[in-house]
Amino acid sequence: MPSTREIRRRIRSVKNIAKVTKAMETVAAAKMRKAQQQVLATRPYAEKAWEVLTYLARLRGEAVEHSLLRERPVHRIGLLLITADRGLAGAYNSNIIRKAAIQIDEWQRDGKQVNLVTIGRKGRDWMVRHGPPLRAEFTGLGDRPSSNDVGPIASVVIEDFIAGHYDAVYLGTTNFVNTIRQDPVIRQLLPIVPAHPETPMAPDYIFEPSPEAILDELLTGLTELQILQAIYESIASEQSARMVAMRNATDAANDLMGSLTLTYNKARQESITKELLDIVGGASALTTA
Repeated sequence: MPSTREIRRRIRSVKNIAKVTKAMETVAAAKMRKAQQQVLATRPYAEKAWEVLTYLARLRGEAVEHSLLRERPVHRIGLLLITADRGLAGAYNSNIIRKAAIQIDEWQRDGKQVNLVTIGRKGRDWMVRHGPPLRAEFTGLGDRPSSNDVGPIASVVIEDFIAGHYDAVYLGTTNFVNTIRQDPVIRQLLPIVPAHPETPMAPDYIFEPSPEAILDELLTGLTELQILQAIYESIASEQSARMVAMRNATDAANDLMGSLTLTYNKARQESITKELLDIVGGASALTTA
């Protein structure tokens, strides 16, 4: 059994860790509330924007024609992968990286060439070691990115698709469901997938002066919005996962402190018992002598 001094040292160490994880939990909880409010406020607009995009894609070849809507045989794929810059967020980063790695492996087995654009250090670092080539990387967006921050990312993806570097672009992100559940997903971003013919749509949109006149700006802006919303979803998922992870770490540290305290008390009691036995034995020896 370890000495009482060593056990006391371990208790102090675990107590310090519990203080740090508790502080990180508090910070993550505050950031999580702001991120949740942000993602829930923008989600309806992003969903309506996606509905407009799929509506335009359904008109492809009829009244609307644009390079972001044009389908072609898929030989080269671009994947925009969104992860966090930091760890200590439970399985948040590993889940989306694992899903992306499985999807990349399937594409490559089918003979497709894959390139990556990464947002976040964790995904970048893993893909540099194990993944396909990186086309671009972006880090340090912070907890409240704006359209100005996302503009360069969208430009890289859209311009490469229009230039023919990619035949399709996919988005790898983590959808925020609630504080406990975050779902990693990979979905097609470009070319914009048309809505199913049986899907009920809103009444026809009226474009003034004409679809062709406003199509370029509209499609680019709404595609950029989808990337921004995906980043918001990832931020809310990251902060939720970090808060839960830090809470679990704090609980585990408290449980360990209780176990170490019990071990310390047993060791101390054993030491006292041995000392008493030594005293009694010495007294008995003196009496006998």
